[in-house]
Amino acid sequence: MLKFFGGGGGGNKNKTSVTPQEALQKLRETEEMLAKKQEFLEKKIETEIATARKNGTKNKRVALAALKRKKRYEKQLAQIDGTLSTIEFQREALENANTNTEVLKTMGFAAKAMKNAHQNMDIDKVDELMGDIHEQQELAQEISDAISKPVGFGDDMDEDELMAELEELEQEELDKELLEVGGSQLPSVPTASLPSRPAATKKREEEDDDDMRDLAAWAN
Repeated sequence: MLKFFGGGGGGNKNKTSVTPQEALQKLRETEEMLAKKQEFLEKKIETEIATARKNGTKNKRVALAALKRKKRYEKQLAQIDGTLSTIEFQREALENANTNTEVLKTMGFAAKAMKNAHQNMDIDKVDELMGDIHEQQELAQEISDAISKPVGFGDDMDEDELMAELEELEQEELDKELLEVGGSQLPSVPTASLPSRPAATKKREEEDDDDMRDLAAWAN
């Protein structure tokens, strides 16, 4: 393989190291070359088949020669297919190895960076810092509670005294209601006489009575 990729065949001094990128490039170029060879052989096979069909039994010798050439081309084509499969497998393995190498390099850089970052950290100082933060949070909570406490409502008030005062007020209100009910009076009977009927109404009734008597006398 070293010869294939351009390496020397002599002593160690003549050997040249090949990077993964260079090897991948060589493998891709070889694949392209073999693919072109495949295309060429497939066209040759189609040509030989056409020749065999054209001559057939009319010119058996030419037809048989075309078929023999077709067989050789098919054999070469099969060999190229096998070679391409091997190269493709090798290229994929090399690509994976190259990817893994890059990943390991990146992980190594990250590990070094993390180590350098942790070198500047002291676990005791970290614990001390977290303790200070917790203490300041508690102090801030106490300040918030003190600020939010209502002003003017002392805690030294006696609840029993307040309840006694409330009962006294309720009793005063009840006594007031009872006095209002006891002092109330029933409405007085009116003493004024009922108004008399108007004179015009009395005269009209007398006239009606005279008309009734006249009517009765006429009927008899």
